[in-house]
Amino acid sequence: MKKTIVLTALIVAIAAAAPAHLPRVPSGRVLTISPIGFGSEPALAIDERDPRHAVAAFQVGAHVANTTDGGRTWHTHNLAPRNYAVSGDVSLAYARGRAYLCYIAFDRLGSDQYWAHGATRNAIDIRRSLDGGAHWESRAIPVIAHEGHPNLFEDKPIVVADDTGSPYAGNLYVGWTQFRIADAQIVFSRSTDGGSTWSKPLRISTNNGTPRDDNGTVEGFDGTVDADGTLDVVWQDGSHLIFTRSRDGGKTFEASRPIIDIPAANFPLSGFDGRTANGFPQIDIDRKNHRLYVAWSDTRDGGADVFVASSTDGGTTWSAPVRVNNDELHNGADHFYQWMAVDRATGDVYLDFNDRRGDPRNLVATITLARSTDGGATFTNYAWTTRPWNPRHQFVGDYSALAAYAGRVYGAWTETVPPTDTKTLRGLSKPRTFIRLGEAQF
Repeated sequence: MKKTIVLTALIVAIAAAAPAHLPRVPSGRVLTISPIGFGSEPALAIDERDPRHAVAAFQVGAHVANTTDGGRTWHTHNLAPRNYAVSGDVSLAYARGRAYLCYIAFDRLGSDQYWAHGATRNAIDIRRSLDGGAHWESRAIPVIAHEGHPNLFEDKPIVVADDTGSPYAGNLYVGWTQFRIADAQIVFSRSTDGGSTWSKPLRISTNNGTPRDDNGTVEGFDGTVDADGTLDVVWQDGSHLIFTRSRDGGKTFEASRPIIDIPAANFPLSGFDGRTANGFPQIDIDRKNHRLYVAWSDTRDGGADVFVASSTDGGTTWSAPVRVNNDELHNGADHFYQWMAVDRATGDVYLDFNDRRGDPRNLVATITLARSTDGGATFTNYAWTTRPWNPRHQFVGDYSALAAYAGRVYGAWTETVPPTDTKTLRGLSKPRTFIRLGEAQF
């Protein structure tokens, strides 16, 4: 299914006053790319070979929106598999001009937060677009699949591509959490033939996590590739961010090790109706300077804040955390669901996140974009939106998305229909979430 979105009809103007008088995002346009329903947990990617091409994805089920004209128009594609009840946890990557969508598919989760206990068949699939996102192959390629009642559940996969000129150029990598009855592991698979076949999953977490999703298991895999093909990856494990790397195209990995201490993997947020939020890490690299960056959020200073640390020696040592949101410390405002992207052309570091600094009740949020032009030492904050959204009584997912190249930045996030919008809400049952996509040009 393909649908053209007319950009000018869906732009939401940035309103009068930005939170805490933040400057506006330059050329900051915002549009809606999903229907109102169960939209959450987006992903983004830009084709660096042709930056006019970009793709966004969201759930549930798995959908993609693509542009071939630098964001002027977007086209949506319903890629949800018909042979599974649910699909989601989407991620995206480009390699050699091809776009790749990764998602989970399943019929039923296990018991509450104990996903493997009673889980029915589930899989991680890849869908390919050979023309950069405009058209998608109808066949889903399994990275891993289980039939029957396997008492295993594969969760939160991230696809990473080697789009460098290294000996491993074109390789595709997927890492995820494998929930088992007794524990959880970070496992990894690779493809050396453009996603047609995938290796047997390899455990890369030195320590196992708990088998539950609500108490600090091993979770939140992310990866990036340096110019020489080194694959650097991170995830969270209880009170630590964990790092490892592969120097041989994903065949083997160093022993994983903690690099940054965090207060806890999950933390409560006001208005989340008993759910906890997380600070899943992202990792990215400035290939020109071989500087690695890791971003996450935690509550070390009381409220939830966004942080970045960097490494100039391949991840051996890391800088002290730098606070990305620049409002007053200890002001009681939460900042969460960040995503990070390094602009490969300029080396600038960008993050978007939900920002509650404008609400003294610490309940509603707007979207802020942060930018660093000095290697992550300082960040300027920009208002991407000023119309707040409220998560109350809604499932808003676990993360947002961001992509940047040559000063062009795309962000995607979840919002909810405000209760004051009675016209939209008329006759609409829960859920009431949808995906917004922001565009900026620096």
